[in-house]
Amino acid sequence: MTTVRTENAEAEVERLKGLAEAAGRELEDASALEILSWAVENFGERFCVTSSMEDAVVAHLASRVRPGVDVVFLDTGYHFPETIGTRDAVDAVMDVNVITLTPRQSVAEQDAEYGPRLHDRDPDLCCALRKVGLLQDGLTGYDAWATGLRRDESPTRAGTPVVGWDEKRRKVKVSPIARWTQEDVDAYVTEHGVLTNPLLMDGYASVGCAPCTRRVLAGEDARAGRWAGRAKTECGLH
Repeated sequence: MTTVRTENAEAEVERLKGLAEAAGRELEDASALEILSWAVENFGERFCVTSSMEDAVVAHLASRVRPGVDVVFLDTGYHFPETIGTRDAVDAVMDVNVITLTPRQSVAEQDAEYGPRLHDRDPDLCCALRKVGLLQDGLTGYDAWATGLRRDESPTRAGTPVVGWDEKRRKVKVSPIARWTQEDVDAYVTEHGVLTNPLLMDGYASVGCAPCTRRVLAGEDARAGRWAGRAKTECGLH
């Protein structure tokens, strides 16, 4: 019986992978709403949006397709107050279901085990403990998840597919605004009155955990303010 269940699970993974890869090709030129409609049609309640609360653009788009859609937020314990405030505002005024996930250890418990300011000494480990593992657990009940990744944000994101296969998590990864530019985002925010993090008006182009985020300088790409001065460019979620 165990063998049969395992075989069935592997067959389902292969089906999802094939579905994602085909959709990535077929939906390359589709609008963000069309991409999200495809995701909702195929996955229903087993589809969610993840948001860092830098803005609520993808959450807003998804709510137009599926009112009450789950929006997963990782509360690392290191967020700016403005980020927590944005989350609370999104939860209060948008037709979404915000789900806040917290790490297994508080910041104090992590400090006790690994020493203070782990984010300075080993940022990869800190991200693994407070983000990557948390998302892995949080996505257990879903087959597909949407992100706000855009190709224009940095060279490491230039090849982001609108729909792809997340091999690490064995789930379908949807990036409905992958082809958008910052100008597209700004226009959508203005047209629909979408909530954004106040820090975006204070020199921050990308908002992450407070200890590892700074304002960007003129001419820098949007991700330059994350882990500045280090070779690290991603937290490991993508």
